[in-house]
Amino acid sequence: MFLLPDYRVRQRDYLLNISRAITAQLDLGEVLRMVLQAATSMLSAEVGIIALRENGAFHTRAIIGFEPEQAPLFDVLLEELPTLPARNDEDVQQFHARMRSIARRMDPTLRQVVALPLSVADDMLGIIFIFRGYAGTPTQNDYGLLQSFADQAAIAVHNARMYAVANQERQRLAAILEHSADGVMILDAQLRIERWNRALSYMTGWQANQAAGRFHDDVIRWRRREIGPNLTEAIHQGWPGPRAGQGAPDTIYVEGDLERLDGSSLSVGITYAALIDAKGALLNVIANVRDITHFREAERLKSTFISVVSHELKTPVALIKGYADALNRDDAEWDRATIQNGLTVIEEEADRLAELIENLLEASKLQAESMKLTYDDVSLPALVRRSIERFQTQTTQHTLSAIFPDNFPIIRGDTRRLQQVIDNLLSNAIKYSPKGGPITVTGDFNGTTVRVSVRDRGIGLPPDQLERVFERFYRVDDSLTQKAPGTGLGLYLANAVIKAHGGRIWAENNPDGGATFSFLLPRGD
Repeated sequence: MFLLPDYRVRQRDYLLNISRAITAQLDLGEVLRMVLQAATSMLSAEVGIIALRENGAFHTRAIIGFEPEQAPLFDVLLEELPTLPARNDEDVQQFHARMRSIARRMDPTLRQVVALPLSVADDMLGIIFIFRGYAGTPTQNDYGLLQSFADQAAIAVHNARMYAVANQERQRLAAILEHSADGVMILDAQLRIERWNRALSYMTGWQANQAAGRFHDDVIRWRRREIGPNLTEAIHQGWPGPRAGQGAPDTIYVEGDLERLDGSSLSVGITYAALIDAKGALLNVIANVRDITHFREAERLKSTFISVVSHELKTPVALIKGYADALNRDDAEWDRATIQNGLTVIEEEADRLAELIENLLEASKLQAESMKLTYDDVSLPALVRRSIERFQTQTTQHTLSAIFPDNFPIIRGDTRRLQQVIDNLLSNAIKYSPKGGPITVTGDFNGTTVRVSVRDRGIGLPPDQLERVFERFYRVDDSLTQKAPGTGLGLYLANAVIKAHGGRIWAENNPDGGATFSFLLPRGD
């Protein structure tokens, strides 16, 4: 029986143990450290360096025997290094001479270098450099043993690199999922929750650790389902089916009001996508959950707007047509007063139509571009007095008044736009004070700003809608306010004008009833 010498046995066992250890590691830094430790130990060397090829150049990625701070120095020296030759190349001597020169420049005591390429197939991943303080020629056996080890090490480096890339991609995808604006959950084949992102926690009230492992139907509970099937029912009925992804639908959409953990509800739309294997078996279900509350609110406002505008248009058109038809009758002779009264109504209703159309055009322009202002000197008390004179002739139930200090400053602004704001605020105060009463416009100022407030004794505003009244087409959800005519554009336009001037507008309820609308503007001295 042939027996290997003891040192050959030890080398073989050492190589086997090291190879097993490094191929079991997937952390690139740890793999490089183990490779260097093994290589320097096997050659009784003092210094070891691993340079990996990245973007066509070699860079030091592991070092033993030098301080880590010296690694950049070696990178500079590597720039002088020619391509590593094969061991039978005639340039081997030149290559090793250059390497010995590099070694001495790093440490004068280093007299020999052994270079081992790390290659997988035809791809050179890098080079192991082993530096020793004594001269000597490694035997062919040493080279063979080290090359076997280097081949194993190259595989380990390759695997670690692939793992690092895969892990980086996994972390990137996990971050995208976690920080997605939409809710995302991943279910297993039994519809148990595997992943649950932050947005979905915010939507439902269920934290990820609470939802994980629960069945889908335990967490996704519909208070009212309007569109699409229940997921469990869909799967029992054969979804996604054996032909999913091959022309058959592999997604389903469900929409409705979801019951949150605290008992409240949220309008959502959920798209379920099936992940199946080659045999058509269900592996996972990926659900994308979108909060559609604002979409539904926009749809509701659009419907309300169409209804309100239709009504607002019908009323003046009907009056104009009615009076025009009456005045145009051939079988009637009208006295001058009747004709004048009819023409006055026609003129007022035409003005009302023009104002409505102007507001609609202004709102449409604001959606497409910012408001453009024409600045000049503006006296707000004068604008207020002008509006009061005009609106007082339209009501006998209300008493309109203004209180401004005598030294109220002139400001820089757009006269026409600011007149529009005051008109809208007074119109609103009259409209939402159906029982009449005083409406007072007040003004005050300081060194940098002016403030104008319109106070009424009307029906006031629900506290939760004090800010929303400035939204486009929004009208307060109240039985009293719904009886008042309007499109919900006046306050929206007033808000846009004040913001364009660099100011702000707000509403608040009065302790003794009614509401006060105020705006603040910079003086612009």
